[in-house]
Amino acid sequence: MIVDAGTNPFEVGVVTELFGLPRPELGLPGPLYEVTLCTPTPEVRMNHGFFTLTGVPGLDAVDDADTLVVPGRPDNVVPRGAAVLDAIRRTHARGARVLSLCTGSFALAEAGLLDGRRATTHWMWADVFRELHPQVRLEPDVLFVDEGDILTAAGSAAALDLGLYVVRRDHGAEIANAVSRRLVFAAHRDGGQRQFVERPVPQVPDESLGPLLAWAQERLGEPLTVADLAARAAVSPATLHRRFRAELGTTPLAWLTGERVALACRLIERGEERLDVVAARSGLGTAANLRALVRRETGLSPSAYRRRFGPAAGEAVTV
Repeated sequence: MIVDAGTNPFEVGVVTELFGLPRPELGLPGPLYEVTLCTPTPEVRMNHGFFTLTGVPGLDAVDDADTLVVPGRPDNVVPRGAAVLDAIRRTHARGARVLSLCTGSFALAEAGLLDGRRATTHWMWADVFRELHPQVRLEPDVLFVDEGDILTAAGSAAALDLGLYVVRRDHGAEIANAVSRRLVFAAHRDGGQRQFVERPVPQVPDESLGPLLAWAQERLGEPLTVADLAARAAVSPATLHRRFRAELGTTPLAWLTGERVALACRLIERGEERLDVVAARSGLGTAANLRALVRRETGLSPSAYRRRFGPAAGEAVTV
């Protein structure tokens, strides 16, 4: 991760928390990734001078990286230094994956990596980004954009969304869900940045949906409907819909479908090969529906998902 002058400490913390810490609760021999911070100068003053970062490697460290992370900073109209831009370009040119967090997309655009590509940035900076980089296909209403070798996250908290997505892509849904539980953060948030823009906070918030969600997650294999959820919450379906929109930024049906697909992916990862069994146990009904929804949510067919994330041949897995 490149830490430049003025970098936001929150995003540095997100990267070290998501990617750098060991996860002994997962039973793994070591951390999911090896994280190295690097700076263009021996001392880097963080955003608002909260602290000064010293004692980390220089930009040559990017030459060994499989993934380069570029966090954001508030002075986006100020050009990045030539050394930082060169480090970003050469890292991408040799085939490494590049991630930007929040307004880090300005640096990627300035380096020329986003020309003709889709990308996102914080909604407050969308107009400025368009003015400075009209050649980029900006998508301001999403939490993150995956362009394969380049991934961009929106606001600072969306760095968590993108980070968990990357963990899921690299290590599977089971690991990503475990990390999200450790962080007490949703493994997947439907919706986009629009839901966070100029939204008034109610004076008396509704009761949390947490107990209802936990109840439903224990019964995903049952024929649950939105009407069942509403009945459990003792509200009308219309009221439940409003509460889901307000608290989660999605609909009850979309949330239920997403949870069922996540469960189906976990079953596949654990070694279940019979698609009809996976469909029944996850509440998706039929193998055909399972195929369609897994492909829609992950971009992979169930068989391709199994090849990428399933247990190794001969490995004993308890389902």
